[in-house]
Amino acid sequence: MKPSLKLAALTLALSLPFAAQAHKAWLQPSQTVLAGNNPWVTVDAAVSNDLFYFNHVPLKTDNLRITAPDGSAVTPQNSATGKYRTVFDVELKQTGTYKIGVVNNYVTGSWEENGQPKRWRGTEATFATEVPKNAKNLQVAQSVSRVETYVTNGSPSEAALKSSGVGLELVPVTHPNDLFAGEEAKFRFQIDGKPAANLDIEIVRGGTRYRNAQDEIKVKTNASGEFSVTWPEAGMYWLEANTEDHKTTVKQAKQRRLGYVATLEVLPQ
Repeated sequence: MKPSLKLAALTLALSLPFAAQAHKAWLQPSQTVLAGNNPWVTVDAAVSNDLFYFNHVPLKTDNLRITAPDGSAVTPQNSATGKYRTVFDVELKQTGTYKIGVVNNYVTGSWEENGQPKRWRGTEATFATEVPKNAKNLQVAQSVSRVETYVTNGSPSEAALKSSGVGLELVPVTHPNDLFAGEEAKFRFQIDGKPAANLDIEIVRGGTRYRNAQDEIKVKTNASGEFSVTWPEAGMYWLEANTEDHKTTVKQAKQRRLGYVATLEVLPQ
């Protein structure tokens, strides 16, 4: 393939939305609702073809954030990364709801140098020093994504569920650890703290390895960014939403890609 064609293919790959990617990123806690004196949960973090089955690569957790019920940060323990998954433990010292998430905010760039395609990924802070200012055919994009799950020790609480106001975020209306089969749950999506209207959402129950169809549930947010879903049966569910806009914080970037994933446990009635 000629260098110019390689660069065009690379640029196209960088511009594809999150939804076009076949692999699914996720966090899966060992349980989401528990009670006791200083209980623990173990969390698996992976990217896979089959939901909640380890068969591709581990999810990078460099930007892992664990928020305690009082809003403070929690340090994961016993972290380890293997061939197919990352694993870590969380001690739940407080009563209430914890939010566990990997939050990525990065910039990608592609350009041509000496007839060869170049590709770069980093932070907004390092973009100015690591990408040539006069790069030929420079294409820049910004990406903000979240992969989250929720765990409650004892009574549910709300503080950890607050929006940061940056990127695409899920704001629960129904508490994410109060979900039951056959019942309707309501949620709200926001972009930079404002309602995300007409956003397409895909929801898939785990165990896709053991059935022939994804059995996905597809819904769309209303003008207020809200949507509802009635859970068909108990189990772990994967929820994803993606969108794009031009609200970048990097001058050279023409596009901002926004992605959100959550793992939610639905309990039997």
